[in-house]
Amino acid sequence: MTLIIGGAYQGKLAYALNQFSLQESDVYFCSEEEPAMPPVARVVSGIDKWILALVRTNADVSSEIANFLKNRGNTIIICDDISSGVVPMDATSRKWRDAVGRAMPRNLQPGLP
Repeated sequence: MTLIIGGAYQGKLAYALNQFSLQESDVYFCSEEEPAMPPVARVVSGIDKWILALVRTNADVSSEIANFLKNRGNTIIICDDISSGVVPMDATSRKWRDAVGRAMPRNLQPGLP
């Protein structure tokens, strides 16, 4: 599994497609409106948006991420870094920001506690 994380509109997808010789047809684009687990795809782009959909439905994000990671050994996951800037005022945005922060290092980077 490969995690590519960085600021919005910084070329993460273009980098992944170029680095791994892939086409846009290899990419699944997550939506903040769809809480269903992304299908198996070579690249899952915008996992932060999927996490937002989960937060909005009060799903157990940790469990959903753990289930998502099963049998996805060579998946490339792309996530926008949403940890910078002013802390959001509304509770849902704060919960989303926390959920993405917890999911990225613990679940997607092997070897971290």
